[in-house]
Amino acid sequence: MTSFDSMYRDATPPWDIGRPQGAFVPLAEAGALRGSVLDVGCGTGEHALLAAGLGLSATGVDSAPTAIARAEDKARARGLDARFVVGDALTLDGVGGPFDTVLDCGLFHVFDDAERTRFAAALHAVTAVGGRYFLLCFSDRQPGDWGPRRVTQGEIRACFADGWRVDEIVPAVIEVLPFNDHGEEWAVESWLATITRR
Repeated sequence: MTSFDSMYRDATPPWDIGRPQGAFVPLAEAGALRGSVLDVGCGTGEHALLAAGLGLSATGVDSAPTAIARAEDKARARGLDARFVVGDALTLDGVGGPFDTVLDCGLFHVFDDAERTRFAAALHAVTAVGGRYFLLCFSDRQPGDWGPRRVTQGEIRACFADGWRVDEIVPAVIEVLPFNDHGEEWAVESWLATITRR
């Protein structure tokens, strides 16, 4: 897996938009975030902080220490109680659990096939039976070849075939900052999957 810490040290990465992704906000408003929440690949923590703002127990984990430090700063500045951990999403050692809700924006699509298998197993180990995993990832509907690998619905279903139930996969977008100083944010074609841990 690629190390992303330098991207946070040197600039603002395009996925760090400074607010929760629009695809996750309706889930929060509908009460779909429940119990203890894990924001896996949390970056600077917007989704963990979204959960904490709802009064939920929230934990964020990311391999980038700079991102975790920024997430902790945001939590203090906003007066929110959230826990942030520098950790490896392929093992999820030290994050605790079991979690009732897991949020993933833009992590799954950075893994190769072998890493996806390891990630699904690690996630299974820290998710409560009946817990839900909300996956927001690049879709094969997105044209071009820049950015992370595109993901098909079939790949999602295959990765989570054992020990999980894929409830729904719907088209969505991931909002990203422009790669230059001109223009509005971009919306990248994505999948939003709802997956339940058996």
